[in-house]
Amino acid sequence: MSTATARYAGHLRTEATHVASGTTIQTDAPVDNHGRGEAFSPTDLVSTALGACIVTTMAIVAERHEWDLTSCTFEVTKHMSTDGPRRIAQIDVTITLPASLAPSERTLLERVAHTCPVTLSLHPDLVQNVVFEYK
Repeated sequence: MSTATARYAGHLRTEATHVASGTTIQTDAPVDNHGRGEAFSPTDLVSTALGACIVTTMAIVAERHEWDLTSCTFEVTKHMSTDGPRRIAQIDVTITLPASLAPSERTLLERVAHTCPVTLSLHPDLVQNVVFEYK
């Protein structure tokens, strides 16, 4: 079974449907590449997927240990290459976690974060700068 189906919607936009749930997402080319920037660009989705995967993987471990991560947030910043082919050169991810986590809990969650499937799937030349804040 397919994961998603998609269609080109014109004007540098696509609409994808998640087969299992029926939810949809739209993409738009970024302003600096002929688009309107009115939706996630495909490279925005890659960057956001990295942050979402890291937090999801950490949450799986947290649930196993009954640690509450519901206040966890993340922010991503994508940096495109300025030379050579257009590609994502660096993704900065800042993850904010509860200050109440013990040092041993933090160590485990940070280790897990660096082994999420998206992290391991991205090309090694893509710089992944992951920062953890505890508030």
